[in-house]
Formats: sequence, C-alpha cells, structure tokens
Amino acid sequence: MPWSLFRGFAMLLLALCATGCASKSYVVLMESPDGTTGAIVVETANGTTRVDKKMDAVALDGKSAKTFAVEQPRIDQDFSAALQAQPALPVTFRLYFETGTANLTQQSKADFQNVLSTLRARGPSAVSVIGHTDTEGKSSWNEQIGLKRAKAIAELFKKEGIQVIELVVTSHGESNLLVKTPDDTPEPRNRRVEIIVR
Repeated sequence: MPWSLFRGFAMLLLALCATGCASKSYVVLMESPDGTTGAIVVETANGTTRVDKKMDAVALDGKSAKTFAVEQPRIDQDFSAALQAQPALPVTFRLYFETGTANLTQQSKADFQNVLSTLRARGPSAVSVIGHTDTEGKSSWNEQIGLKRAKAIAELFKKEGIQVIELVVTSHGESNLLVKTPDDTPEPRNRRVEIIVR
C-alpha cells in the first residue's frame, strides 16, 4: 500500500507510553498531507471500534472500546521515532513546452530550477518523467513528441549531474489531458511533462 494512502487511513503505530498515559498502547487516526482523514476499525478483546475523527485513538489493551482524543504534544512524544522515520512524500512538478517542440517555455525554464533543488535536497530518488501533448496533430505524432519532451528533461537531469535510484521516461501523448479539449485543439497546459519524485 502506498505511504500516502496508508497515512490517509491512520497512523497505525503502537505508542508505548511512560507512566501517566491513559493507555499503554493505542492507535491514533492522523490526517493525510492533503487534509483528508479516512477511518480505521480496531478489534480488541473488548470488541470492535471504528475511529473516524482525526486525532482520536483507541486503546489496544482491550479494557475499553471507547475512543479518546489525543493532543499533538502527546503524539509528538509517543510517536517521535516513527514520525522522524517516515519517508518523504512524493512530489509532482509540471513543466510546459512550446507548441510542437521539446523546448521548455520561459516560465518552465525557471521552474526547472525548483525541480533540481528538490532532487538535490532529497538525494538519489526514484523519478518518473511523463510526456504529454495537446490534441493538435495526429495521435502517433503526439506520442512521439511527448516522449521527446520526457527524454529532453531526462537529459537535463544528466547534464546537471542529478543521480537517481530509478528513472522512468514515458509518454502519454494526448491520452491523458490535463484540460479536456476536442481533437485538433491547441492547449498550452496540455503540452507538459510531469515529473514525480519519490
């Protein structure tokens, strides 16, 4: 299960508290980075409890199936090691191209520096570069130009000395439009490369 989805459901960690905690171990529901909160169902010897409110928890000792609120300082203390060990979340960038070419727009040339900064700060990462086009022209040509755009970005990474664990370069051509348009419609926002850094 991807980390972002996992965190969206819950912070499924056991907190072993020092004396003074209401429970020796518990599960607490945490908010996802996008602000959403899922739900969890916890089964203990005392029954089944559904937790669907962020920062609510349920004890795992089986003495009570009731939920209880957990304040951020307690979460920071009880889960400090786990929170520090969690991997960095994936980051997505979009760079845009001049029509019919693999040349970045002026704005995207500047934005590319943010991509480089992120990659350098995170260290070797798994990177996906996906080329896209608008619907202008034949789909076979758009598939090729999308791949050309993705390869151009991969070459820039190489030129800048960016080291990656894995680099996947693909093209979706016109099959995955950011802005839905009819055939033969020029749309600058569809002429893009999406870079996903994991």
